Amino acid sequence: MSYSILKKLPPIDDIIREFPLSESAREKVMRDRREVKNILGGADDRLLIIVGPCSAWPREAVFDYAEKLGRLNEKVSGRLKLVMRCYIQKPRTTKGWSGPVNQPDPCAPPDIEAGIRYARGMMTRVVEAGLPIADEALFTHNARGFIELLSWVAIGARSAEDQEHRIFASALDCAVGMKNPTHGNIGIGINGIVAAQHRHVAVFEGHEVQTDGNAYAHLVLRGGNGMPNYAPEHIEEVMRGMAKHKIKNPAVVVDVSHDNCLINGKKDTTRQPDICREILDGLQDRPDLRHLVKGFMVESFLKPGNQKVDESKPEAIDHGGLSITDPCLGWDETEALLLDLSRRV
Repeated sequence: MSYSILKKLPPIDDIIREFPLSESAREKVMRDRREVKNILGGADDRLLIIVGPCSAWPREAVFDYAEKLGRLNEKVSGRLKLVMRCYIQKPRTTKGWSGPVNQPDPCAPPDIEAGIRYARGMMTRVVEAGLPIADEALFTHNARGFIELLSWVAIGARSAEDQEHRIFASALDCAVGMKNPTHGNIGIGINGIVAAQHRHVAVFEGHEVQTDGNAYAHLVLRGGNGMPNYAPEHIEEVMRGMAKHKIKNPAVVVDVSHDNCLINGKKDTTRQPDICREILDGLQDRPDLRHLVKGFMVESFLKPGNQKVDESKPEAIDHGGLSITDPCLGWDETEALLLDLSRRV
């Protein structure tokens, strides 16, 4: 193999001990996981909302956002189940910043050891504050440092066709959302769920294991190929496909960003609230389809929009909650959306 060893990483158990999760927080994570599963399985009729920054950076802004979301959660928790996006791993179409777990300072060289500490410390603090969190499983090899903190996991559009990620999803204790691929094919998205709900024999941490299968693997519709896929006819296609494959706990979460919010080929994240309302209104006369749609994924941060990072000008970066990856809704718009969804439910 062709690579150069940069340094040996410390055992992940050492870093976990450095940033431990309290017993009360651990119990809260387990309750949150059960509540998410109950929503997906139909025992809880709240809407599941996966909401937060496109990428969890910088951490002080993430903490500020978490505090605001926690206060709002006290108002809406009877109707909405809020899970905060705390995404530390970023897939790229070609190349670019791969998230704080690999590069905690986007203007400095990658430093995975520092990134693991940065991400573990940040995520632990949010969980200890009482919020359930979500991440995308991009780098499955370092999952053990973070998986105990998560109440919901995404398998991204570029990973959901990958057998390793499907097997990883099959072994998770929490619910996992499998996105449809970037080209938008719903059938392939459902194939990912079939694989994730199935048992597999694989190698984990030097052991031959058999996964249990994840009965709460579900579909995340994110559009594809420059087109949305959240209209009633798309939900109907999902319902038929899930029935054909006898999917357990059939469920859909609609990602109202990405290709679902394109205008003339460009993302318009200000459309996210309108898309949520459009879906709920459009399914009023289709209770069978409405029952399948369990919630939404929303990209949101403290400030609306996003910024480009110029590594040669680190002093120019806005550290106050302006996304450095995809554009997000600002906090005021997010709060208004969640209060409105709570009233509608």
